[in-house]
Amino acid sequence: MVKIISTQAVKPAIIILLVTVLLLDIYFETNYPKVNRVTIKYGKIPPGEKISILQITDLHDWHPNDRHRDLLHQIKKLNPDLIVLTGDIIDRKTGNFNHTFSLVQELVQINPHTFFVCGNHEWANSQTPLFIRGLSDRGINVLNDEHVVWAGDHLTINICGVDDPSTGRANLDKAIKNINGELFTLLLAHAPEIINDRAITQADLLLCGHTHGGQVRLPFAGAIVAPGQGFFPRFDKGIYKIDQDTTLYIDSGLGTSVLPIRFLNRSQISFITVMSN
Repeated sequence: MVKIISTQAVKPAIIILLVTVLLLDIYFETNYPKVNRVTIKYGKIPPGEKISILQITDLHDWHPNDRHRDLLHQIKKLNPDLIVLTGDIIDRKTGNFNHTFSLVQELVQINPHTFFVCGNHEWANSQTPLFIRGLSDRGINVLNDEHVVWAGDHLTINICGVDDPSTGRANLDKAIKNINGELFTLLLAHAPEIINDRAITQADLLLCGHTHGGQVRLPFAGAIVAPGQGFFPRFDKGIYKIDQDTTLYIDSGLGTSVLPIRFLNRSQISFITVMSN
């Protein structure tokens, strides 16, 4: 006897299977970060030299767990020359900073050349002055509208940072004041809105976050929405040429906001190698 399977029974099973696969993918992309490797070339970098930068952004009070330990282990193996935190390390609702302070202490142990600029969630948190002081006390170099000159073994660069552009706090003129324009200049900003500042051409490489890469992306279309840019934003994640001499890189970050989901947009940190042409 041939058993006939009703198509009415098959369709719900297929739907359940597809939904299950989708939910598992979202969980994986949201909770299991990757290291995104990026290489950018500049004429200001002397021939044969390079600098490696580990960018972490938009943690939103991402709590330590086994994946956190694995990520720190990967960062240690990468051995970056610099570590930069480009804002929203905490969330606007974060009341206890112990998780974040524990993380930054471990980052400073990996590399004391660790820098931070504020994002909009830092300034939406009522305890931000306490948080910033805590970062400084733990060895983090806070660069809100400031700059430093960093010297490696064979390379010297400017590292500039601005306060959060998305809340109108950035003062790029102050951050770049009196820098040596002959040196390669790295600019840290939380939000890509800083590209609208007329002085942006003083930066060679601009590292931002804020967009989360849209969190949810569509095939071919990219991000559905990003803060400050609305639907189908122009600047969501990746590399953009702002002008002939200025490059913008947006990291899509580790955490989430509004909804705890990522789709076609796995959480990540970025390992950026800057080398000569």
